[in-house]
Amino acid sequence: MTGRRRNRSTSLRGLPGRSRTTRTALGAGALVACASLAVGCGIVPGGTGGSGDDPITVMTWAPQETAATNKPGMPAFARAYARWINAHGGINGRELRVLTCNDHNDSVAAAKCARQAVKEKAVAVVGSYSQYADAFFPPLEGAGIPYIGGYGITNTEFTSPLSYPVNGGQPALLAGLGNALAETCGPVTLIRPDTIAGDQLPALLDSGLTSGGHAPALDQRAEEDATEYDGQSEQALQRTTTDPVEQGCVVPALGDRTNTFMDSFRRARQDYPEVRTGSVLGSVDQTTINATGGESGPYEGAYVTGWYPAASDERWDAMKKVIQEQAFGDNSIDPADAGVQTTWIAYTVFKEIVESLGDGEVTADTITGALDGGLKVGTGGLTPTLQWKFQDKLASVGFPRLVNTEVTLQVVRQGRLVSASRGSVDTTQALQNADVA
Repeated sequence: MTGRRRNRSTSLRGLPGRSRTTRTALGAGALVACASLAVGCGIVPGGTGGSGDDPITVMTWAPQETAATNKPGMPAFARAYARWINAHGGINGRELRVLTCNDHNDSVAAAKCARQAVKEKAVAVVGSYSQYADAFFPPLEGAGIPYIGGYGITNTEFTSPLSYPVNGGQPALLAGLGNALAETCGPVTLIRPDTIAGDQLPALLDSGLTSGGHAPALDQRAEEDATEYDGQSEQALQRTTTDPVEQGCVVPALGDRTNTFMDSFRRARQDYPEVRTGSVLGSVDQTTINATGGESGPYEGAYVTGWYPAASDERWDAMKKVIQEQAFGDNSIDPADAGVQTTWIAYTVFKEIVESLGDGEVTADTITGALDGGLKVGTGGLTPTLQWKFQDKLASVGFPRLVNTEVTLQVVRQGRLVSASRGSVDTTQALQNADVA
């Protein structure tokens, strides 16, 4: 879910606000992630620019081929979407040109991706994943390029005036999960990455737990790229089995390494009383559940919160059609992956914005102008109608750009991830009580 902590002395427990995003992040001689379009980047061909009859240029980035969390499906789907939209006449008759970049889970590479977007005159960064907001936002803000539909992995995505998130990110997922666990769990232990972004997670889970009348979770840090978690599993089990009456709950939120943790956890739990587990989409999906034993595995009965309807919902049919037409056989694109789903929603939003401009000029300024002017955007029922205001309902707790507070609650039954309740859960009240200062 997050990248390696680079400097333990720079733990940023407060919310990163605009002052933080305006800092200069990197030196000029740093390692290049996207120094050329041939290394670490990709393009759906087309000319540069975003005005007149020229193609409309955007960028999508995500980490790939790293030892931690990887999201190759996001840029892969962005390229497939461009092929699909161009095969159907473009947007308002304009060709869509998509650049992609690998941020390598590295601040230097993330900044290089952002500078590449500026150099190529991208009108927006759409449907992307990076934990290094301090590195990529300054170049984008300096050029006035909006960040539409980020994954929600950093708090800065909910504070920057040029960020337009389509989901509630980690804040909503963890608050919703905490609220669900408050009624059913004894002691709760959160296993999260020992990273800067990971430092933000305990307060968010606690906001849901405490709103449900539960004590805060025990915060347990772990290396995000470890190859085994035997010691972490033992410690979590010791902490959550102290109450002989109430069953404890273990909440791993380690991104791609959650599966590795559960391998260790399954072996260790045999020597302890029964505990429940819970997590968030992005750390757990159906593939993870299958790999850990399905119905007989450690996730059976676990609550999992997500941003969107279950992957089997018919509202995803349009996205699946794009994949079938333009990316059939591309194993990196999983329609059940929250990153791919976020990218689809982000491009759906972007398409509506461009269409709202009619025959007018399509630039970073006109796109942000439409969004800041109160444009309401629908996503086919996958999210509430989206509209961004700088001072929204969660501005008082430091999330002024968080406009979609809804999460879905799912549960693992007979080895399958299914809806645990009808509709969605609004996490606004829990987040309003979050101690994230």
